[in-house]
Amino acid sequence: MFNLSNLKPSPGSVKNRKRLGRGPGSGTGKTSGKGHKGQKSRSGYKSKPWNEGGQMPLQRRLPKRGFTNIFRTEYQEIAVSRLASLGIENITPEVLLEKKAVSRKGIPVKILGNGEIDKAVSVKAHAFSKSAIEKIEKAGGKIEIIRKNKKRKKKSASESGGGETG
Repeated sequence: MFNLSNLKPSPGSVKNRKRLGRGPGSGTGKTSGKGHKGQKSRSGYKSKPWNEGGQMPLQRRLPKRGFTNIFRTEYQEIAVSRLASLGIENITPEVLLEKKAVSRKGIPVKILGNGEIDKAVSVKAHAFSKSAIEKIEKAGGKIEIIRKNKKRKKKSASESGGGETG
């Protein structure tokens, strides 16, 4: 019969701790299993996980692969079915932000063709998928792509050819 007075752990599940520095008879006396001298035998020693002791580090042994395109345009995506559920005639990125259909201001919006749309809507966005254009126009709506004006660098007098020569 089990009760609180005779509970004990199952055999072999509990081991005695290793008692370090308790004389030569214990087997772990004197240097306490740390060997002789050196950084690892001192108190407070802590190795970093990436430390390889002078060996060429893993991140330098592995080859570089691929690249990151720094000119990539990140879009906020919204499905055609979400546009239909908003119940608005004229849809712009500002309206989508106001209705919390998109969350970040200043990031371009792309309309994707997921789902169905059954009423005519006028949509302004920075990009559209082919299927989204197809579905919106089939429902009698129209699309307008917002072009982002790229700032052009002004040419200096020396580059344009119109300047003094000395």
